[in-house]
Amino acid sequence: MELQTIVGYAGALVIGVVLGLVGGGGSILTVPVLVYLLAVEPVLATAYSLFVVGFAASIGAIQNFRKGMVDVKTGIVFAIPALIAVFLTRLYLIPAIPEELFQLGDLVVTKDIGIMVFFALIMLFASISMIRGRKGGEGEEGPVVYNYPMIVLEGAVVGVLTGIVGAGGGFLIIPALVIFAKLPMKKAVGTSLLIIAAKSLIGFVGDVQNMAIDWSFLLVFAGITAVGILVGIYLTNFIEGKKLKKGFGWFVLLMGVYILWKELS
Repeated sequence: MELQTIVGYAGALVIGVVLGLVGGGGSILTVPVLVYLLAVEPVLATAYSLFVVGFAASIGAIQNFRKGMVDVKTGIVFAIPALIAVFLTRLYLIPAIPEELFQLGDLVVTKDIGIMVFFALIMLFASISMIRGRKGGEGEEGPVVYNYPMIVLEGAVVGVLTGIVGAGGGFLIIPALVIFAKLPMKKAVGTSLLIIAAKSLIGFVGDVQNMAIDWSFLLVFAGITAVGILVGIYLTNFIEGKKLKKGFGWFVLLMGVYILWKELS
């Protein structure tokens, strides 16, 4: 096994650990690991990412549910528009994107390049969200209050983004649960994993009939990520997720810049 492949599988473990620790963010690395370390072409990588993230997040959601850290009703309210959006995006929007988008001088922007550039921009946005953190609302217990229009709107937006780039969208979901549903932070993290699991796996279903899936590779990669998420959940007893998230945010920022440079240079 080549060193690059070993590093790629090690990346799967890191993805799971970060997802288990902070409830989001780790999945943003899945596509770069698959594309740059394991030589999976970008559109297929976004499909694999949906399965990997959905499988790993479901493990995390079960663990958090046992701890009473999942608000099922809130998860359902948020997940319904997200599920519809991600399924339709994977089934209809992604196949409809032309292989050659446009040309800038000598640079031909293909579908693969376009997806990776868009993914890099999402990474930059996610990194800023993680670095800045959230002020207020953390750990405050109180009644759940639904702002239904905003929850539905954000659920649909997160569903479309998830469908295009294959990331879980925890960096968008957690603030929405804190702000629009008034969930305390720990419960928002657990509920986020439930939502990520449901919409990612539903999105992957939209891919199965359109793509040739290498199930043996995918199950191994997902299994390693699932181990990582269990390790991450265990480490929450010893590591403050807030500090880790800020450091990880800087790493994601550098990764986003690198992908933009690599795809456009």
